[in-house]
Amino acid sequence: MATDIVIPTVGESVTSGVISTWLKADGDYVERDETVLELETDKVTMEITAPAAGSLKRIAAEGDEVEVGAVVGAVDESAAKPAEASSKASEPTEAQSEAKSAAKPETKPAAAPPAKSPAAAPAPQPAVSNGDYRTTPLAERIARENNVDLSRVVGTGAGGKIREQDVLAFVQSAQASVGALIGATGGGQPAPSSGQAGPSRATSRKKMTPLRQRVASRLVEAQHTAAMLTTFNECDMTAVMELRKRYKESFAEKHGVGLGFMSFFIKAVVNALRASPMVNASIVEGEDGSPAIETRDYCDIAIAVASPKGLVVPVIRNAETLTFAGIESKVKELALRARDGKLELSEMMNGTFTITNGGIFGSLMSTPILNPPQSAILGMHTIKKRAVENPDKPGEVALRPMMYLAVSYDHRIIDGAEAVTFLVAIKDAIENPERLMLDL
Repeated sequence: MATDIVIPTVGESVTSGVISTWLKADGDYVERDETVLELETDKVTMEITAPAAGSLKRIAAEGDEVEVGAVVGAVDESAAKPAEASSKASEPTEAQSEAKSAAKPETKPAAAPPAKSPAAAPAPQPAVSNGDYRTTPLAERIARENNVDLSRVVGTGAGGKIREQDVLAFVQSAQASVGALIGATGGGQPAPSSGQAGPSRATSRKKMTPLRQRVASRLVEAQHTAAMLTTFNECDMTAVMELRKRYKESFAEKHGVGLGFMSFFIKAVVNALRASPMVNASIVEGEDGSPAIETRDYCDIAIAVASPKGLVVPVIRNAETLTFAGIESKVKELALRARDGKLELSEMMNGTFTITNGGIFGSLMSTPILNPPQSAILGMHTIKKRAVENPDKPGEVALRPMMYLAVSYDHRIIDGAEAVTFLVAIKDAIENPERLMLDL
């Protein structure tokens, strides 16, 4: 009896995906609920598990685009579990053996004995998975067959996971390099190291991932549909930096999470949104089909995060109800899940306002693009010391840690005066963080 592996429903707006990685090969025995493949959609990367225990039969291939509800494989439940599978499970892993040996240093020499002769040197040992990197079982098997050191392979899977394609590309690259050396001398000897090699003019192409395609289409949509305008200001980070320096250790000790700048800015944004509700609104289709304005009494703040697969924007729900510690914990959790490709579709939908921080990459100033259907987005930038008037001593110039802020907004719904007022409210809150503490 065979049970089909079916692509499940992910969300209303997701109708298809691309099989990025098969984690099991044809004929492999899989357990029920064991992950067998990774599906990449235009929103999230999700793991598909085996519906039953048995022998795997792959129907769709890696790189295939499959619809929701499509059958991509099957599990033969009549297949018996291989005897070696259970015996291997009871054998200690190489890492466990090394740990056991390390626990008994007196029985192991400090250095390995020298080889008897060059001819007797052992063959290169196949690479295996360890804590320094993550790899799929199929990629590990291919690496073992080709004596590839997995620590030298760059993974392109979720969270930097090494996939089958990464190992094959590494092997092909190594073979091409050896072939070039042999061909350069016309025989079996490598070319001398002093030989001149011409500059490479090689090119490569790869298909855009569904996530990258979705990001591209939404950014173009924002520029085509919104009357987008950007206003700039700068804020003095002195007070926030001093407050953070004074309390960061006790904050981390009490709450178990670090005190960063993002919690201050989210708090400042929430206060500014309450004062300027139109910035938290969106243009929607009314009941009669004509444009309408939808306002909210809550603040769902989206945070733009750069993940290995592209830009994702997880949402902090009801940010207006969270404390500094609650915000920092949520930001950390979402960032880690984004890095590992574990975000769910529901966690990236229906934000009301977005914050993007290009400053962590060194950006001094930018004009952020709207995240439709939202009407505004705040851009944070790197902190630089600049000569400004000393706020404590008017007329005197001082070096202060300054940050440029940018708010891009949809001029169809937000007037220029409201956008400027909104940004100034954020600036005032950051320069006077005690206002945030007192909810002023």
